[in-house]
Amino acid sequence: MTGMGAVVAAVLSFVITSVLGIWMIPYLRKLKYGQSIKEIGPVWHKSKQGTPVMGGLMFIIGILVAVIVVLIFAKDFKFQMSDNERSRLIYGMVMAVMFGMIGFCDDYIKVVKKRNLGLTPKQKFSLQILAALIFLVMEFVTGYRGTTMMVPFTPWTVNFGIAFWPIALFIIVGTVNSVNLTDGIDGLAASVTTVAALGFMLSAKIMMSTAFAAVAAALAGGCLGFLVWNFYPAKVFMGDTGSLFLGGMLSAIAFGIDQPLLLIPFGIIYIVETLSDIIQVISFKSTGKRVFKMAPIHHHFEMSGWSEMKIVAVFTIVTIVSSAAGVTWLALILN
Repeated sequence: MTGMGAVVAAVLSFVITSVLGIWMIPYLRKLKYGQSIKEIGPVWHKSKQGTPVMGGLMFIIGILVAVIVVLIFAKDFKFQMSDNERSRLIYGMVMAVMFGMIGFCDDYIKVVKKRNLGLTPKQKFSLQILAALIFLVMEFVTGYRGTTMMVPFTPWTVNFGIAFWPIALFIIVGTVNSVNLTDGIDGLAASVTTVAALGFMLSAKIMMSTAFAAVAAALAGGCLGFLVWNFYPAKVFMGDTGSLFLGGMLSAIAFGIDQPLLLIPFGIIYIVETLSDIIQVISFKSTGKRVFKMAPIHHHFEMSGWSEMKIVAVFTIVTIVSSAAGVTWLALILN
């Protein structure tokens, strides 16, 4: 029964998210909450103009309902969850919702106020810092004093001391923005995040955290439910509402099981996407030349002739391999 909570969370999240699409997508279209395509993007993306955005609300609702139901019936699933773990789980979910709200504000400004760039970079970054800080402060106030991190693929556990907290802040905000960058073509962010969530589900089981295993399963189920509508050709986009929430969820789970650096192997695609963007900017500003045809790197492959489906498939396979390596390392190092 200890694994039943994860199964129920995944199925419930999938069903709610996918069924919500039947009603929500036409409703968003009716409100004219459609995506505006930037002029600098690939020319063929113009066909996506007007596709409903803010679809992330679908899996946010699905995931939250699934997690709440599983927590209410925790005893029936024989969860071994301490008060401290319950608090950390709740704080993590609150953080993810806060990030989702930031994304919602950004999307609202874009599609309703017709300001294509949404929140200014300064506004968005400040709000993200605030959300992450609130989470870390709540962790500290309730007694969390862990300052160590296990380094993936090594036998090392590093004690960062007081530096742990600014590093944690960097990891959370970095993860959230990396997921946001990855959400650039149909099905990519949801597919990659499904695999990352499954990696965290298995890791949570290894760490003996049935509660966070269920949360990770709910995340995977929600992403799969969204892919019913978001896989190429997408009928809805998650928007910043969804991508920032996903980044917050991954961070919450990673810190919840005390394995924040597992975000490196599980989020390898997020990291590559972010690095490609950074490299492109630095190269262009310093030399006037571009390293990639377009950044982030998924657009480079698009401009090189890859179809969106091929990019999603390859990036997902890379995530599967990297995540499997991360889970294997954790299992070996702890057993």
